[in-house]
Amino acid sequence: MTHSKPKSFVVGITGASGAVYGVRLTETLLSLGLTVHLVISNAGWRVLKEELGVNTSDRDGFLSEKFKDCPGSLLYHPIADIGASIASGSFRVEGMIVMPCSMGTLSAIAAGTSDNLMTRAADVMLKEGRPLVIVPRETPLHAIHLENMLKLSRLGVRIIPAMPAFYYGPQNLDDIVNFMVGKVLDSFNIEHALFRRWEG
Repeated sequence: MTHSKPKSFVVGITGASGAVYGVRLTETLLSLGLTVHLVISNAGWRVLKEELGVNTSDRDGFLSEKFKDCPGSLLYHPIADIGASIASGSFRVEGMIVMPCSMGTLSAIAAGTSDNLMTRAADVMLKEGRPLVIVPRETPLHAIHLENMLKLSRLGVRIIPAMPAFYYGPQNLDDIVNFMVGKVLDSFNIEHALFRRWEG
């Protein structure tokens, strides 16, 4: 008798503002008992330090403490580990989310440069026809940003800009963060109760 493994997702956190989005997404996926392969860029660690006060001198310690009570499995892959499991198309995952996604990472994905594990993992999603979700966090946007998003969208990438809604009556920043994470989960048809849905 074979037992099915928990579904696995790749989560990328880049140096765009909004590191809390990626942390909350990882936390939510793990709380659902799923497996998360986490990749954080060097700039992403800098933003975690600046925005969330993370002690980045002990990266493994932070991850272990932050997600210790979650039932899912967390596998952290350093950005330079181009030989990690998620760098190969033969390694099966449900999809990948880059949240938040900097314009630099978005540009590299659109160009197919695959110069680090984050962009290589995204390239694997494209070549294997697996879901790739990009959550860009930048404003204002110039033509190159928009052209890169259009290029990826035409390749089937789901673009979910970090644009929170207000129809559900958010009371605090947590509500706003949860809304964006919920929209990402919706794109994978993952059930959640992170925000109140519009019912007319």
